[in-house]
Amino acid sequence: MKTRVAVMFGGKSVEHEVSIISGIQAILNMDQEKYEITPVYIDKTNEMYIGEGIGKIESYQDIKKLLAESQRVILVKEGSATRLMPYPKKRFGGKKPIEIDVVFPIVHGTNVEDGTLQGYLKTIGIPFVGCDVTASAVGMDKYVTKVILKDHDVPVLDCKCFTTSDYADVDAIVKQTEESIGYPAIVKPLNLGSSVGISVANDRLELIHSIDEAFTYARKILIEHAISNLREINCSVLGDENDATASECEEPLHSKEILSYEDKYLSNSKNGASKGMAGVSRKIPAELSAEKREEIRDMAVKSFKALGCNGVARIDFMIDEETDRLYFNEINTIPGSLAFYLWEPVGVSYKELLDRMIQLALKRRREEDALTFSFDTNILNQNSLSGLKGGKL
Repeated sequence: MKTRVAVMFGGKSVEHEVSIISGIQAILNMDQEKYEITPVYIDKTNEMYIGEGIGKIESYQDIKKLLAESQRVILVKEGSATRLMPYPKKRFGGKKPIEIDVVFPIVHGTNVEDGTLQGYLKTIGIPFVGCDVTASAVGMDKYVTKVILKDHDVPVLDCKCFTTSDYADVDAIVKQTEESIGYPAIVKPLNLGSSVGISVANDRLELIHSIDEAFTYARKILIEHAISNLREINCSVLGDENDATASECEEPLHSKEILSYEDKYLSNSKNGASKGMAGVSRKIPAELSAEKREEIRDMAVKSFKALGCNGVARIDFMIDEETDRLYFNEINTIPGSLAFYLWEPVGVSYKELLDRMIQLALKRRREEDALTFSFDTNILNQNSLSGLKGGKL
């Protein structure tokens, strides 16, 4: 019997379109003999849809038409079964509920990748692929990630974190940045990926502009020193917090000081058809010494485990070419294109990668099912409740 997989993509995120590309890429590469796949599109209001055109990339040229031809669904738990239930339910006709065994979320950015969707799936009680709620939330918060990795002796750049309340006094942010970080400085929204809202500032005027830009996308921002002679190296990790392995390393090529959204998703597209992260100009394998390659791969696995990750993540590193020092930059808990292009060079096909990710999700469910989440107690008996009358327990 085939395992029934709901592949979810889209969502209320600035990385919505990127997620569609990643999700459909994965569907086209899944083992159809082993898995029964239901594509589930999450629109920009976080409503879910299934239908004939949902798994076809060409359908998204006219999303309004696609939704009109598709069926809205909700997840419903009925006993031990989880179903995609047509909503609103029609008395006569309409699509039948679809029973699923596991959800494969291929989503990027806030409101979906950051633990929000994972928490929803956890509450429903359906196994899902990838990081759990905590690891997803931590991985999306660049500041919290740095704090945890510092505690595990993973080198990260020092930074300053500012909130919207700080934004009321931009001059104070500028002063703190100039005193503790200096120029050039890189300004980032705290919880976004795909290089959205990220920019480098070389002077005070540029810094103010960068702060304004970052606060357009997030309630918190991060400012850290920008390495002048920077080399960026990425590596993917597959596994869980107990057992994980690293992929080949890549060096992304870009047109500006930092890898931009355009570099990632539009630079190699033809006729507007992006290949997602698989289309980025890059060197694979990166030109590294054997020692530096292993240092990066070892640090990638160490970071992955320290953050409690599961499935596939891509970890982006920085090398300061003046000192040859390696720094952790950020983690993508659901990377664009699931970083399959980093696994093929080490002998793992995209089909096998997807299979391993699903099996890791089912393994985690088996381990969780062995845990105890309740115990008998008499706290709600009549004598215990009598103390409530006086307002105390």
